[in-house]
Amino acid sequence: MELVCPAGTPAALRAAADAGADAIYCGFANETNARNFPGLNFSPEELMEGVAYAHQRGAKVLVAINTFARAGSVDIWQKAVDDAAASGADAVIAADIAVLEHAATRHPDVRLHLSVQAAANSPEAIRFYAETFGVKRVVLPRVFSVPEIAALNKEIDVETEVFVFGGLCVMTEGRCSLSSYATGKSPNLTGVCSPPDHVDYKEDKTGRLQARLGGFTIDSFEAGQPAGYPTLCKGQFSALGKSGYLFEDPVSLNAFELLEELSKAGVTALKIEGRQRGKAYIAGVVSAFRQAVDGLSSGMDASAAIATLKSFSEGGQQTAGSYKKTWR
Repeated sequence: MELVCPAGTPAALRAAADAGADAIYCGFANETNARNFPGLNFSPEELMEGVAYAHQRGAKVLVAINTFARAGSVDIWQKAVDDAAASGADAVIAADIAVLEHAATRHPDVRLHLSVQAAANSPEAIRFYAETFGVKRVVLPRVFSVPEIAALNKEIDVETEVFVFGGLCVMTEGRCSLSSYATGKSPNLTGVCSPPDHVDYKEDKTGRLQARLGGFTIDSFEAGQPAGYPTLCKGQFSALGKSGYLFEDPVSLNAFELLEELSKAGVTALKIEGRQRGKAYIAGVVSAFRQAVDGLSSGMDASAAIATLKSFSEGGQQTAGSYKKTWR
């Protein structure tokens, strides 16, 4: 299976390539990609240099142009596709049908992957994108169990890519509304869930630190306790007489123990989340999964390498997510 790794900066791209990534996904420094954070992402020139570096080390580069273009203002998304093609990138990852149409029409030699933002989770939806735009691979939403993935793969003639490590999202991919409600900015249009300019921390009268998003208190922490980033779906709420993480606990996905099952289910590519992470995260996680994937065929024991992944997990906690349907 192909190991697809994140890169939010040129330095992270080099770290991923050096650590053994088969493919590296990244995006431009604008609203065309779903990790549009300040200080991250690539200029067209940086992408061209990054593609050359990756190719020298045998890695592919996939460019995420996966937000939804605004009606009457699609030029920036079309230019992103043009720039990705000019850079020599191996594929474009897109969700919006206008972006897909432009790529398929103007750059038929550039491979198209369907972003998880498209939320394509049925054979009929996936076949539509494959037949209409020539999509070769679909990134599956994080809602399937392994048997469901196996059943889906039997009904489609398209490669499937699944997330195996990193952040989780409880919203139906591409349909986020919680962050939009709090900030007035849609992650699917502007590319940022919980945009930094709407985040603030404030100490209350008891000395607890409040983490807030768009003026809403999302969580609070004791003095000296590590304070998490205020993402609404990972905030604490009071409901039905109980208080806690109503939607999602602040934990990370780790599907290491399911790699062999995912391979048997017909999965083509394993995706690591984390374009907003630093070089240490990229190098550590990619190296561990490189050993794990290679170990499937060689019999090499990668348990020691995988054990280190806990230190890269949110809150030091991990889950198999909905692959085992034990995720709340």
